[in-house]
Amino acid sequence: MRRDDPEAAELLEPPPLPAKPELVIDALAPLISRERLARIDAVVAQRLRCVVAVLEAVDDPRNVAAVLRSADAFGIQEVHLIERDQPFLASRRVTQGAERWLDLIRHPTPAACVGSLHARGFQVYVATMHGELTPEHLRPVGKLALVFGNEHDGASRELVQACDGRCAIAMRGFSQSLNVSVAAAVALHAVTSDRQGDLAPHQRAELRARFMLLSVERGEQVVAEHLARRDR
Repeated sequence: MRRDDPEAAELLEPPPLPAKPELVIDALAPLISRERLARIDAVVAQRLRCVVAVLEAVDDPRNVAAVLRSADAFGIQEVHLIERDQPFLASRRVTQGAERWLDLIRHPTPAACVGSLHARGFQVYVATMHGELTPEHLRPVGKLALVFGNEHDGASRELVQACDGRCAIAMRGFSQSLNVSVAAAVALHAVTSDRQGDLAPHQRAELRARFMLLSVERGEQVVAEHLARRDR
């Protein structure tokens, strides 16, 4: 059962760009400080699409939120969500808005998720307590999806059977398991630490425009007014 969290809210995808990326950038650049633009460009330059995180029916909104923050912190752009009986919720206190910077991609079933990732050339590994590999073994994988399952039940059998393999974090102490959000942070850091940003030029432009839009109050209105003046 989902734990009660008054700060929990459903995850929403960011709105689409109101215009072509170059027009959004032209409209908003004068309103953003040089320091903020430099920060946006640094983040975009390190963004990864070759590594994605997958969550299946993670119930605790604080765990969902923590995984999203870790994904953003380690430069991962895509988080895939497989829902079971209820939608994903995330604690706003924990996310601190991290979900705004990510692409959240929903799938109706484990098979649909894994099939979609395989079609894009990803190898899909599920994190379990008894994996044959460690996250460090997966560093050479070119396009990698790491799956994290429900706090109590783990990943579903359907999902495990559809994946390419299993991985586990090596334990040296008496504890033999980690909270799902901690496990995700450890594993995602391990598989991203040696990778550089891999976005294509058009992807970098789209993401730069999106991050700028999120950094300006009433950004869509600013862009609309800019386009209106431009078309006179």
